[in-house]
Amino acid sequence: MRGRRLPCAMCLRPPGSPHSESESPQLLSARKLEFMKNILVDMPLLPSELEALHAIPGVRVQTVEPEERVRSLPSNLVRDAQVLFCTFPPSNLAEMEKLELVQVSTAGYDSLFGLKLAERGIRVANSLGVFDAPIAEWNLAMMVNLARDVRGMIRNQEAARWERLPVHQSELRGSVVGTWGYGGIGRETARLSKALGMTVHVLARHGVRPRRQTYCVPGTGDSEGVLPDHVFLEGQESDFLSSLDFLVLAMPLTGRTRGIVGERELQALPRRAFLLNPARGPLVQEQALLKALRQGWIAGAALDTHYQYPLPPEHPLWSLPNVILTPHISGASHSRRFLGRVWEIFVENVRRFISGQPLWNELSAEQLLDRT
Repeated sequence: MRGRRLPCAMCLRPPGSPHSESESPQLLSARKLEFMKNILVDMPLLPSELEALHAIPGVRVQTVEPEERVRSLPSNLVRDAQVLFCTFPPSNLAEMEKLELVQVSTAGYDSLFGLKLAERGIRVANSLGVFDAPIAEWNLAMMVNLARDVRGMIRNQEAARWERLPVHQSELRGSVVGTWGYGGIGRETARLSKALGMTVHVLARHGVRPRRQTYCVPGTGDSEGVLPDHVFLEGQESDFLSSLDFLVLAMPLTGRTRGIVGERELQALPRRAFLLNPARGPLVQEQALLKALRQGWIAGAALDTHYQYPLPPEHPLWSLPNVILTPHISGASHSRRFLGRVWEIFVENVRRFISGQPLWNELSAEQLLDRT
């Protein structure tokens, strides 16, 4: 797609608009500005992709020093912006009266709830696909660590203790991994799991279908939806959970999914099962999880997302021997590949937006209104 010539700004005029070579330079200039898209970038810059953005006909780009927090941006910049590229929308978003498109660098979109973007007719796209490979790799790493009790082996090493225990000699092949949700993270986790000889079960509200208009790193995932060995639908949660060795949460946090895993779901898992949560902490009811881990309803957990940030040192999860905690790093947003993938989505979406093509990763009004 890169390098393809798009119609010039003046050719993107409303039907019936005059456009003749006899028009004055001033009128032509004014007409060009009429169709110019003002882009505001609140993200770390990537020179090659910024150059590609500038090369798109009909755009004008302004940048601000990025910060990963909600804050007010200068009024003179937000007032005329029609396209916003950011991690978090600014606190003075209401001033952006001309805003037409928001591209966020995150896959989760709960930070957009309550901003009335859908009501204002503002289109929104997220960065689905950017995190699929690193989070799926985190999932596999945690499965190996949990299955072989690597934490226990390291404790033995530090104590110079020689113990050849059965718990340290498990293997993943033949295990059943279940992904609750089958977006990009679930699909790449399924692909890696199948490569290691695991059986893949999926719980998805509406079944598994091919994915279209969604960004995907080449060679990853399951775009056609053919990898799962068994697909369970909404209402079949108990059957899905009862068969698993590993449960991977791979769904967004919405009003519907908050606390979706409670005592009933945790007790439905076999006692040998492990829970992995790289998605959002509040998907799992906190007290139910603590009870399950303490009373042995499940064998353990690996948690990259939490109930508080940072997780306070006195939180009981720190002291549980069957838990691995990581500080929300599974998405590897500081890796050398992350920024390039996010910018790739944004630049391509600007091209698509201007030329009237479907966007990558566009969120529906129902998603933005938290009604999914």
